Amino acid sequence: MPGGRLTQQERQQIALGLADGLAYAEIARHLDRPTSTITREVMRNGGPTAYRADLAHRATERRAHRRRQAAPRGGQRTPEQPHGRDAEAVREYEETLTTVFMASGMPKMMSRVLVCLYTTDEGSLTASELVQRLQVSPASISKAVTFLESQGMVRRARDERRRERYAVDDDVWYQAMIASARSLTQVVEVSQQGVGVLGPGTPAATRLENAARFLDFVQESTIRAAEQAREVLHTKPETAPDGTAARP
Repeated sequence: MPGGRLTQQERQQIALGLADGLAYAEIARHLDRPTSTITREVMRNGGPTAYRADLAHRATERRAHRRRQAAPRGGQRTPEQPHGRDAEAVREYEETLTTVFMASGMPKMMSRVLVCLYTTDEGSLTASELVQRLQVSPASISKAVTFLESQGMVRRARDERRRERYAVDDDVWYQAMIASARSLTQVVEVSQQGVGVLGPGTPAATRLENAARFLDFVQESTIRAAEQAREVLHTKPETAPDGTAARP
């Protein structure tokens, strides 16, 4: 599988694939590239409807130029990553995960904040730490955290110095799934109300009734699956008297 940065010819193939309505995975197969590479390339350069090969190529060259200018000089060393991690590999992975979150519908800044929290060993950062890491304004961090908190994906906590910290934990995806499922409640209720307004048995009312039944089923199934997964995956095994994990 070829490595390195995408060439201008490959970007032109991506643009043609998008114009033909091909999925990212299919474009990736044609270019013998990882799907994540294509997804990141498209999402960081306007998205599937606005992607332009020449503009994307120039933007990549500008980003590479800025990185070279920002590279440590005079023997200065980049701060070491914990656990001997490759700093460049970590940065690339964070960009990929951010792009995947954006592709799922999450706004860019919210995706960046969540990735920053999720890839931190402590699982929590203060507002000032997020500002420093992401090089954005405190207002941008506040807005992103408020959104993520409303989706159950981030929680607030206080450390020993009484500073407010934003944290993620093992429950982050459980809380997100529950919040997403419950957000369907109003859609189901209003769709059911439309049946009476439009007249039971009419084509429009039948359409709304089918939608309500479908979404209600999905909602209940999602909540049940999330609760079962949480119980199975996040329940710590009981410890036997000799200190070993007891068998179920």
